[in-house]
Amino acid sequence: MRARFVAGNWKMNGSLRANMGLLDALKAGLKKSENLEYAVCAPFPYLGQVSAALSGSAIAWGAQNISEHDAGAYTGEVSGAMLKEFGCRFAIVGHSERRALYGEDDARVAAKFIAAKHAGLTPILCVGETLEQRERGETDSVVGRQLDAVVAAAGAAALAGAVLAYEPVWAIGTGRNATPQQAQEVHVFARARLAARDKALAGLTILYGGSVKPGNAKDLFAMPDIDGGLIGGASLVAEDFIAICAAARR
Repeated sequence: MRARFVAGNWKMNGSLRANMGLLDALKAGLKKSENLEYAVCAPFPYLGQVSAALSGSAIAWGAQNISEHDAGAYTGEVSGAMLKEFGCRFAIVGHSERRALYGEDDARVAAKFIAAKHAGLTPILCVGETLEQRERGETDSVVGRQLDAVVAAAGAAALAGAVLAYEPVWAIGTGRNATPQQAQEVHVFARARLAARDKALAGLTILYGGSVKPGNAKDLFAMPDIDGGLIGGASLVAEDFIAICAAARR
């Protein structure tokens, strides 16, 4: 059985006080489960707080970004080794906001994926199309290109143990989510694309992200190829995130 997983992406939100209340509520509401893992991906300045608060709990944690470099004169960057020192298990790479707002192309995303793997982190690799690309019927070609770039740079075997997140750009933070069937179709495509390179990748954990809420999570997670979610805004509300995690259990 494929691993089930729900990760929260806080994006650039939080404060020491607000974080503590959220983390305390998550620890109280999310207990160890045999078939479901949880994580929160916090801004860099709060990783120490998150590490201290969640240590020994059922909830893992990770970063929202990672440098492709190990060390050196890269002002403002954060390496995988630094993230490991704060107990991170995960690092998000290729989020559409990084691609669109900060010019991260497929090659750089692939380099960051490799850096995460080398540091012993589990990459959460994000792929997805814009609304214009979907309307032109380019979803498969865009997602395929994004996947192929990582496979070409890292090798198909490197994706074993990673996590893939399909996040249609047009659904992120817009309140407009893909229908369960739309999301399922892309998950099937992505799984088949990777399995064609390495049969073991048929068992890769693939998440859906894009305006997931307690009201739509159950229908999305009921799809056979959707293994959980990468949750944005709803991960900042303990009650909502806990409800979404409950919907992911099988």
